[in-house]
Order: sequence, then structure tokens, then C-alpha cells
Amino acid sequence: MKVLATYNIKGGVGKTATAVNLAYEAAIRGHRVLVWDLDPQGAATFYFRIRPKVKGGGKALVSGRRVLDEIIKASDYENLDVVPADFSMRNLDLLLEGSKKPLATLRRLLKSVAHEYDLVFLDCPPSISLASESVFRAADALLVPVIPTTLSIRTFEQLDRFVEENPEVVEELDVIGFFSMVDRRKRLHRELLVDLRQVRPDLLDAVIPAITDIERMGVHRQPVAAFAPGTRSARAYSALWTEINERL
Repeated sequence: MKVLATYNIKGGVGKTATAVNLAYEAAIRGHRVLVWDLDPQGAATFYFRIRPKVKGGGKALVSGRRVLDEIIKASDYENLDVVPADFSMRNLDLLLEGSKKPLATLRRLLKSVAHEYDLVFLDCPPSISLASESVFRAADALLVPVIPTTLSIRTFEQLDRFVEENPEVVEELDVIGFFSMVDRRKRLHRELLVDLRQVRPDLLDAVIPAITDIERMGVHRQPVAAFAPGTRSARAYSALWTEINERL
């Protein structure tokens, strides 16, 4: 089982849309997929038409009173299940601080379902915290959406520095960056697409555009390819998943 976390220190960069659409792409290609919505805002849960509530909340999970398998919900799509968000997860840092091995907690919880899934997507809130470090320890790779703007690139660099300076936390973690919410009508976006690729040739080739179809996910409560197959945005996520899957 591979664990992939959609993560960025900065919010509003397309993490949830990435998790939802890539999970759908993987599922329709035959992978057994689990999406765990770790963001207390519950956007991924909303997109999958699932109630954002976990009995006992995050405390029951972290303490071991409940196991992950007990709270998994089926989605509308074959091969795709969801661990819904719960508002108590806003206190995940505090819950982890009270546990014996905080960095190992998410990995331990995921281990119980390793035989059931090929892929797990963790949709993470924007932060750099104890909860983030637990995600880093649990994940095989971070999928990092990067908007071609100065501030978004700056947070990507901050993440790079954290990974380099904290090997005991991240262990063997692959950081996979790609451009998200790209508007080629903007000169700054076009220029930074070129400039950053020269500095970071490891960035993926696939680019997610800033396009209305992705915003309409909230109206349809579906992945893009489910309600708008064949569109530019659906093709972009398909290409992104193909590239990520090849890298894995």
C-alpha cells in the first residue's frame, strides 16, 4: 500500500481538488483507493457526498479506542472509500501530543487497512506542525501543488528546507511538486513556469489549469472527470496521475 499526502504549508493551492481527482483517476484504473480527509473543514468529504462526522472523533482514533476500518465509508464510486473529516481533527496536534508515539500514530492507524487498499490519499490541512510531521512519517510521498506565484514558491522552498533539515522525521519521503491553478493569461504565471523549472527540473510536466470546471466540483459534488469527462481539466488530472504513478 502506497500512502500519498496532498500537502502544502500554504492554503488555497488546490490540495483537496488534487486528492479527490487523483483518487478518482486511480480508482477508475482499477486501484483500491482510500481517501482520508484530515482537514477539519471537510472539503474532500463534501465532494464525496459523505457526512463529516466520526463517532468519538479524532480522540477515539488517536487513543486506540477505535480503529480506522470502523469509520470508513463507501463512496459513490467503485474501488474508492473515504475516511470522513471530523471537526475534532482541528485539535489533532493536541491529541498527538498526549499519545505515546505521536509521529507514528497515523502510520499505525493506516497499517490496520494495508491489506485492503493499494493507495491511500491523505488530504492535509495547510500547516507545519506535529500533525504534519505525523503525516510525513506515514506517507511515501508528498504531492505538493505549487501555484506559479512568489508566495507559493516560497512555501515550497520552506518545505524543502524542513525535509532536508529533519531526516529523522521524514525518513525516505519523496516530495513531488507540480504546478496548480495555472492561468497562462497572466504574464507572471508564464514567466515563473519557465524560471522554476530551470531551478527545479524534478517538477512534474503535468500542469493543472485555473479553470471553471474545477470550481464547479463544489456544485456537482463530484470529481471533475465524473461530471465533465474529456474536458481540459479532466485530461490534466488524468495526465498528472499517469505521471505520478510512473514515478511511484
